[in-house]
Amino acid sequence: MRELERRFPRQLAVVGVHSGKFIAERETARIAHAAARLGVHHAVVNDRQFRVWRSWAVRAWPTLAVVDARGYAVAVQAGELTADELMPLVAALAAEPAMAADLPTPPAPAPPPADSALRYPGKVAVSAPDADGVRRLAVADSARHRVLVGRLDAGGTRLTVERVVGRGGATSAGTGPVGTGATRDDLRAAADGPADAATFDNPQGLAFGTGAHAGTLFVADAGNHAVRAVDLATGAVRTLAGTGARVRTREDRRAGALASPWDLAYAVVDGRPTLAVAMAGTHQLWIVDPATGAASAHAGGRGEDLMDGALADALLAQPMGIATDGRTLWFADAESSAVRAADAAPAGTVRTVVGTGLFDFGDRDDVGDAARLQHPQGVALAPDGRLLVADSYNDALRWVDPATRAVTTWQRGFHEPGGLAIGGGRVWVADTNAHRVVTLDLDTGEQAEVALT
Repeated sequence: MRELERRFPRQLAVVGVHSGKFIAERETARIAHAAARLGVHHAVVNDRQFRVWRSWAVRAWPTLAVVDARGYAVAVQAGELTADELMPLVAALAAEPAMAADLPTPPAPAPPPADSALRYPGKVAVSAPDADGVRRLAVADSARHRVLVGRLDAGGTRLTVERVVGRGGATSAGTGPVGTGATRDDLRAAADGPADAATFDNPQGLAFGTGAHAGTLFVADAGNHAVRAVDLATGAVRTLAGTGARVRTREDRRAGALASPWDLAYAVVDGRPTLAVAMAGTHQLWIVDPATGAASAHAGGRGEDLMDGALADALLAQPMGIATDGRTLWFADAESSAVRAADAAPAGTVRTVVGTGLFDFGDRDDVGDAARLQHPQGVALAPDGRLLVADSYNDALRWVDPATRAVTTWQRGFHEPGGLAIGGGRVWVADTNAHRVVTLDLDTGEQAEVALT
């Protein structure tokens, strides 16, 4: 839609009708946050009671309806379509005699809060302590399309920003060279470079490398459909995997295209450094070689659902958070409101810890199938083996015990938290819709907002 709006700025009006699946998605304030976070500037209707959905006989997300200048619906299509596929129809309608007058120019987008150091931070990562005992924290300043890296104080409550990576604008902003049919070289030419010149597009997951990759920060560049690498010594950014275009065709796949990588975790698996990627756009987990960029699907990919089984046969539903101990890939399966596990070994399986289906969600502490989450987006592995989950649409942090399948609420009062990192007895939370990072003591639960200096 953004590309069509760019091509037909005075002939096409886009109206989003938001019929929310999750209860939290039916709140107007949350929809406004999502529009601001994603750079959506056209009108959005909150169809919270599904009245528009029913009147248009909609059966699936997304569904597109095209209305001509006379007010007639000339096409209705379910499923994801590209701008190129819609171009002939929109161009023909824009040329009709009924298009007697241009549409008014849309208003400019609202500026970010002037007093906010961050703008919808999506994920965080914390490093192991260096020789001086200092940890570093990386923050995906997602809506400003940049990554911040700095030193934490001894208490973990103050971040001295040492490096801002990314010039602060999206790589293409809908008008650049990266798009359908792009290659990795196209993305590298458009987005790689020194810290103050390189670009991202809605960066999300972050992971500090170790060992041979101790000087590298890996970034899940969701909007560019790529995995990027930042040299922490210089701030230089290079593209490791992905082309800048979302994978849709066999040609895209052969070119190395990915689809909305949302989180990643670095670990050594069977003696080999490995990046595990939560590939939200294709409902899969992927493995990327941090040295060569070679990328391959690891689990899921034949549809969207909650179904356990062998890695290649299991079905996932928009994984958006991932953590690993080198043996198991723990992931937050957002659309099924589930926490699941996949073996890191290639001959393994996928199994569900908590969650029962695409339309089973809620806010309930319990055990196994009786527990309920609502669109979790972050997961972190604690030293005692439990999983801390950012239960995003419940604005809460929940403990999930993989051994007993027990779910217990730890902390509330957040605003769609999207990412977590644990280290040194503390947890850091990307409190996305509050434009802040919060830290908590793992033992006491005492929390404080992290100050950026």
